[in-house]
Amino acid sequence: MNNNYNTIELFYNRFNYLYNEIVYKDFFNYNAMYRYYKIREIFSVYNELLSYEDVKQYLKTIEEKRPPLEKVIVLDLFSFVRNLLLHFPLFDKWDDVYITQELATWNKVGRIHHFLKKASKIKIDGNGKLKYRIWEENKKVMTYISINFPEEYNKNNKIYLKDIISEKEGIKLCVSFMKNILDKSIKKVNEEEIKIMSQVYFPFFK
Repeated sequence: MNNNYNTIELFYNRFNYLYNEIVYKDFFNYNAMYRYYKIREIFSVYNELLSYEDVKQYLKTIEEKRPPLEKVIVLDLFSFVRNLLLHFPLFDKWDDVYITQELATWNKVGRIHHFLKKASKIKIDGNGKLKYRIWEENKKVMTYISINFPEEYNKNNKIYLKDIISEKEGIKLCVSFMKNILDKSIKKVNEEEIKIMSQVYFPFFK
């Protein structure tokens, strides 16, 4: 158990290192390829930590007690991004990353394909947009952000990752969600460095 926790600590510390670089430094003034590498890495580290039992239990709590689409974001969407960046090493910049149905199913029908089928059916007030605000206490700054699920997914359309999650504001939202989940499940810390507030939404699955 102790060895297992030591391993979790290594992943958790690496996540925090990447988080601090992305959120607190002049990260988005860096070279686009460098940013892409770091973003890809933080999604991968987060995904590895999802196998830790305390994180699994916390995600169950989110599923039971939080708005219905929060689980889709913190588990399904984040896993989709990680899989897309990892399994399609075809790009050097966030804004260049795209997926098609042909690419998603080229060798098998897997998680990327299933996520896009599910996400394209989520509609809130007639579209797939989820609106969020994040409050950075240390900076006294409020940022307004949207996650945009694809309106359709078929063999004729090309879906750009930047249209689902913008690189600057969208990644800040994603890593803030990740940080809150890992802090509360692994370190049992309830204070949030960045407070995330969502609109009240009632999803409709077509």
